[in-house]
Parts: sequence; structure tokens; C-alpha cells
Amino acid sequence: MRIESSQMRNFINGEFVEPINGRYLDNVEPATGKPYSQVADSDARDVDLAVTAAEKAFVDWSKKPATERSGFLLRIADLIERDLEKFSRAESIDTGKPISLARTLDIPRSIANFRFFATAILHTESEAHITDNVAFNYTLRQPRGIAGLISPWNLPLYLLSWKIAPAIAVGNTAIAKPSELTPMTAYMLCEIAREAGLPNGVLNVVHGTGPKVGAAITAHPKITTISFTGAAITGSVRSSFANQGQICLCGSRVFVERSAYKNFVERFIERTAQLCLGDPLDEKTEQGAIVNKPQLDKIKFYVDLAQKEGGKIALGGSAPQLPNDRCREGYFFQPTVITDLPVSCRTNREEIFGPVVTITPFDNEEEVIGYANDTDYGLASSVRHRVGELLAPARLARSLRRHETKRCRPRRRRRSVALLHRAKKRLHRQVRSSHRSQIPKARCECLTWLPLD
Repeated sequence: MRIESSQMRNFINGEFVEPINGRYLDNVEPATGKPYSQVADSDARDVDLAVTAAEKAFVDWSKKPATERSGFLLRIADLIERDLEKFSRAESIDTGKPISLARTLDIPRSIANFRFFATAILHTESEAHITDNVAFNYTLRQPRGIAGLISPWNLPLYLLSWKIAPAIAVGNTAIAKPSELTPMTAYMLCEIAREAGLPNGVLNVVHGTGPKVGAAITAHPKITTISFTGAAITGSVRSSFANQGQICLCGSRVFVERSAYKNFVERFIERTAQLCLGDPLDEKTEQGAIVNKPQLDKIKFYVDLAQKEGGKIALGGSAPQLPNDRCREGYFFQPTVITDLPVSCRTNREEIFGPVVTITPFDNEEEVIGYANDTDYGLASSVRHRVGELLAPARLARSLRRHETKRCRPRRRRRSVALLHRAKKRLHRQVRSSHRSQIPKARCECLTWLPLD
């Protein structure tokens, strides 16, 4: 299979096709700041073509036995594994992340996604209830139809496969829109799907921007399902700076009990300073490039804002010395540690999505619970503590609020359809207003309970 393509076309009905408008966007390598390929700049007409193909394929695909669908997904997983090094290199070039991270995390997890859902559909169960001996109620699980799958740029193949695999495993057909900032491995996945013999129209990939393609997907009446995403000191450092901080689960706010604060900050800075920033294709690199210039500018804005809000830059805070001549125009930023910020300031409450961590002391449980919950975000939190001290972390975990999308199960179908329609309209407005797939991510907290040995 080809590693890279100078022009990435749409994948519709089992074929690579030009966008109807004939337009392409530059695809920039973050480490060099230069375009190295192009990706289709599609619009609603291309989405209509994909819908036609997916609708036709659904008739047969939805009726195939689970064992047959499972076989296709397992074959896709095997082929990605065969080309692990090619996918890893492509992901590193496209995103700026270290190739070692792509090789050990992104691509293996993508393979695991296909294998998990391929085997999960072979072991399903359903619920049945007898009501007053006059009625027998059971749950009927059926494919929904066409799934629209919109994926972000930070974990391109990992998150896209997490959407595609379950959607097609259970009998749906799919129309996927990868981020136009990191489209390469999605393009390569289409080549794999064709090699695996996946029936035409089961998987369709339409490249382009959120306002054009994403909005068309969420607004289309025939797309019935939408999936839309915008150990100690060493463990804290890694969880904060992995993938240059461009992961929804990175711990960007760290709260430390005051008695441990000074020692923790010193050791955290010492470990962070040891992170190797360099060319993403260098095997020794631990910190690669930021995905694009707008994201780099956003990170710089918040670091400047932190200082205006009274924060102290304890480490980093600026662009580093570039690792080599190849990366002289790349988008790099030092891992940055900020202290002395007010808890309620913008830097602490808004999403940076970069290699920036704030560290704040606290005096007691009630105070730190208030700090952690004082945000509109909060996809995940972690509580770190000394071995043997379990009660305090357990209390904290129960008190932390999670800000997440909730699914409701209406009693009447009419109500369900109305809610789905309103939800799609809200999502359509959000995707349409997003620029170049710069979808905000939820920020996370890390609560360090006591000194860690």
C-alpha cells in the first residue's frame, strides 16, 4: 500500500473520487511548517454522494451475519498491524507527535478497536421481562442506518477507528469526516478497507472542513446517528504533557496539598525539564510539534494571559530552540509549568489544549473539591495518593463532578424523534460555526493528595 498521497481524495462507494468542486486544501507537516500533501475540500454535494452509497450498501450489510461482519473487521485490524510502521510514520508526520508515541499508542489502539468490536458482536445479550403474566417485553437490537462520524485532529486514527469500528460492526454503514488538519491515516485506512474486501459503500470518507462537510453530515435527514467529538511525579508529568498536551484527558490543572506543595513543584519541574523535545521522527523525542500555527498561537496567548493574571512561569513559557534544520519553521512550544495563579482565573478555567500545566496548593478536602468543580469543563479527573491511604481519595472521587454529554431514553417514540431532531440541530450549529475543526476539548484535573515517594 502507499504510505502517503500527494492528493487525498474522498472514498465513496469503494472508490477514491475527486471532490465535486475540484478543490483541495494544503496539508501541513507541523514539524516543518510546510505543506507536504493536499486533502479534498469537499462540500454538501460530496456528502450527498456518500449518503447514496451508504444507503444502498445498508440493505445488504445490515443483514449479514455477525460472524461475517466480524471477519471483515478482523481482516482490517490484521492489515493495519501488518503496516504498523507505515501508519506510525504517517501519523507522526501528519500530527507532529513523536513517532515512538504513534508506534506504541495510536496505531496499536486503533488495531485493538477493530478487534474488540469485531469480537464483541459475537457475544451479545438482550433483556426480557414478563409483565403481570400478560405481556412479554424484550429488547430488539437492530442497525440504525447511516452513521455520521466526525473525528478530531489530536488522535486521528485512534479516535476515528473508535467510531468506525462499532458503527459498522453492528450493521450500520458509515460516513466519516476526519479532521482536515490530520487526514493522512484516514486516507490510508480507506486503502486498507478496500484491500480487506469491505463491501462498497459500507465505509465512506468525505474530507473537508467543519462548516462545509461536518455541517452537511449533521444536517442530513438520512443520517440517523451522529458521533461528534471537538504514578507519582513521573505519572503526573506524563499525564500532563503526553502528545504535547493535546489529549482531552491530559491533567492541565494540578492541585497539591499545601504541606507537599513546595517539594512537589520542585520535583515536577525537574522531571518536566528532562522531557526530550525534538523532531517527531527522532526515536528519542518525547515532545513533538503542535498541530498547526493557530493552535500554537492559542497556547502563546494563554501563557501571556497567565502572567497578566499574576501567574509565575516556573518552567518553559516560550518557543524552544528548534531541534534541527528540517524543523526550522515548525510549530514547537516548551513544556510549561505555571504557579501562583488565582484558582478562578481564565487560564485555570478555559481550555488551552497544549503543553501547559498550572499547579495550585490547597489546605483541605472541601477546598480542593470546590477548586476542581469550579469549571465548565471536566472530562476526567484523577486522585493520586500514598499507598495505603484509600479513604480520602475515595471521598474525593465521589465529590468530583463530571461534565459530560448525557443520553436520555424517552418513553415515547414521538418524543424520542423530537429530541433527536433538536439535538441534531444543536450539533449542526456547533459544527457549522467551528473553524477548521478547532473543536474545544474538555480540560481535566489532577488532584495530588499527599507527598509521593
